[in-house]
Amino acid sequence: MENNGETRIAIIGVIVSDKDSVEKLNQILHESSDYIIGRMGIPYRSRGINIISVAVDGPNQVINLLAGKIGRLPGVTAKAVYSSPETTHKNHSNND
Repeated sequence: MENNGETRIAIIGVIVSDKDSVEKLNQILHESSDYIIGRMGIPYRSRGINIISVAVDGPNQVINLLAGKIGRLPGVTAKAVYSSPETTHKNHSNND
């Protein structure tokens, strides 16, 4: 699973319908904080859900694993949307 130091920018869209999964979701995001650029959460009270977007910069493998881990939580759906390959970076540092 070689990544050659290349990273991609992606958005992981998350919909949370089970509030009992929020603590575990936050733990997963904290563990992946080295790759997270930022996140925004919107409570959609009339539907009883939370909508979260997580901007990440990391290797494809890391982004896929993160989205998969989040999506396996009960009452949580997650999908990753990737930037075009032209935005791939080599030897990127998150210390911008």
